[in-house]
Amino acid sequence: MVANRCSVCEQPIVGESRSLGGRSYCPACYTRVLRNRRSLWWATLGGIGALAVFVALVALIASRVPARPQGVGLVLLGVVLALVPAALWLVVFYLQDVQEPEPKTFVVGVFLLGALLARAVGMPLIDELYRVEEWFPSGPLYHILGAILIVGFVQQFLIYAAVRYSVYLSREFDERVDGILYATAAGLGYATMVNIDYVVRSGGLDLVSGALRIAVTAMALASFGGVVGYFLGRCKFEDEPAWWMPLGLALAATLDGLFTYFRGEVTATRVGLQGGGYNPWPGLLLGTAVAAITFGVLFYLIRRLLRQAESVALQP
Repeated sequence: MVANRCSVCEQPIVGESRSLGGRSYCPACYTRVLRNRRSLWWATLGGIGALAVFVALVALIASRVPARPQGVGLVLLGVVLALVPAALWLVVFYLQDVQEPEPKTFVVGVFLLGALLARAVGMPLIDELYRVEEWFPSGPLYHILGAILIVGFVQQFLIYAAVRYSVYLSREFDERVDGILYATAAGLGYATMVNIDYVVRSGGLDLVSGALRIAVTAMALASFGGVVGYFLGRCKFEDEPAWWMPLGLALAATLDGLFTYFRGEVTATRVGLQGGGYNPWPGLLLGTAVAAITFGVLFYLIRRLLRQAESVALQP
């Protein structure tokens, strides 16, 4: 009977079964589902900090080295910079996640899938079909609607798809927090492809402003991917209503779109050759704050779920 099989390993439950969110678990899987992965949260904070250090180092190097590469060299340098945020985040994670780490092939695979979906589906839809950037100059309302309904929903649905139709079906997805981990990796993959596309289309980039843009994009999509992952993790291990996952996607898409709008507002200045300029540093402050707050809220929600489950388990 279904009730006598574990919801994770799908093996018959020998002895007393454990219940969580309306589903049955064997003792081993139940313990893993409720495990407090503090290392993941330290790795997340470390990833955010590493990106800030990355930007500071690029700014320092740019101030000390007046020579700039040109042509193909500038594009190649930009592509390397676009890869750095994901590399830093993943390295910091693996240094911290020493207790039963996630398989590297799964994390890297989801990262690559997020990048491929961005290139094959996301950017053609946003840039070529809907031409959403043409909406933005029409006014704040059109800017916000385009950023949420097109950019936000396309990006977050593809991040969701990268996890839902790959590792989500695997037994390695055995904790609620795994949803946050894998969706963050998918978000980083998507951000990496967006950044590479920006570098190539621009024919290179200024070191400092380019590094800032790359870091902020990575922080944002990783954070909002984490929101999608939280809802995915709940769906995997609990009986949630039919509207639960659509709500999660709508929330992540709204946050994504609002961030896109406000980043444009805080980085725009009135000083420029044509009456307008660009100052990327406020964007870094906004991106860092959004990433820290988003992951902080997710950490709190996961901790609250663990405490609730532990209190239920202690009841006679």
